[in-house]
Amino acid sequence: MKKITFTVPCYNSAEYMERCIDSLLPAAWDAEIIIVDDGSTDETAEIADRYAGEYPEIVRVIHKENGGHGSAVNAGLKAATGKYFKVVDSDDWLGKEALEALMVRISDWEWEEKEIDLIICNYIYDHLYENKTKIVSYKNVFPEGEICDWNGIGHFRPSQYLVMHALLYRTEILRESNVELPLHTFYVDNIFAYQPLPYVKSICYLNLDLYHYFLGRDDQSVNEKVLMSRIDQQIKVTKIVSKSVDLEAVEAKYPKLAGYMTRNVSIMMAISSIHLLLIGTKDAFLKRRELWCGIKAENPRLYRKLKYRTISGFTYLPGRAGGFLTVSGYRMAKKIYQFQ
Repeated sequence: MKKITFTVPCYNSAEYMERCIDSLLPAAWDAEIIIVDDGSTDETAEIADRYAGEYPEIVRVIHKENGGHGSAVNAGLKAATGKYFKVVDSDDWLGKEALEALMVRISDWEWEEKEIDLIICNYIYDHLYENKTKIVSYKNVFPEGEICDWNGIGHFRPSQYLVMHALLYRTEILRESNVELPLHTFYVDNIFAYQPLPYVKSICYLNLDLYHYFLGRDDQSVNEKVLMSRIDQQIKVTKIVSKSVDLEAVEAKYPKLAGYMTRNVSIMMAISSIHLLLIGTKDAFLKRRELWCGIKAENPRLYRKLKYRTISGFTYLPGRAGGFLTVSGYRMAKKIYQFQ
């Protein structure tokens, strides 16, 4: 069995996908790379097939009709044979030294017969065109290099949460969790980074700057204007996440994890609420109200936590003054943390 399956979802990625795939090849001696061509109309398919021809023992290609990022991740997971599963978006890449260190550590665990359900590494916001980087680490949350469970973790900072870029799940954990991402929907990485967590029994954080998350393209889904244009998809994913896990059951077993997951839902509610405020139309205000009222009707306990105990409550303040305070706070956070 290969140590890692790298899945690379590609849609019209010809301009930059080679940088991504080349960054995975240093692990080729014990990994597989699945390139998923999600109905591309440029040279993506040809580039993918070229890699498969050059590295037939390492690279596999799945050509499929366009179904969106989630559909490509689903296809990669279904075909995966590696012990661990890692999604690397086609405009991102992995650091060579960090990847080599990761592979060595996985080999050590196998030799020691240790089973790790979730490996967490650092990721880097890489503003490549501006020559700026920001490393996101988890040294304050997890004991570095040690195996722990959710009851042995520390506290996340307000701006800190687990994202797809930081995670390598054991493949069987993903399958056990029945995570399946919706088609033709952006922001589905939030589901991937949330729903499987209660199934994880062992965690190890490695202080490696592994994943480079490229920022700078105008059409990126995290771009503010793009997110506003896709707000219905953000709302859809927020609703899916809020319903995907029984947080009361999680709290009974892993109180710290339940607290983190509640905060995660809170962050997604905040993002949806803020961008609906930025849109500023009557329809947007109605959608914001419907989102919150839907949570209140379906899960009153979660609603009370979101409204009165977490950051999202500050994004659902009444009146114009409340909206102004919310947007002002968002602008300040954006400047401090340099997100798009």
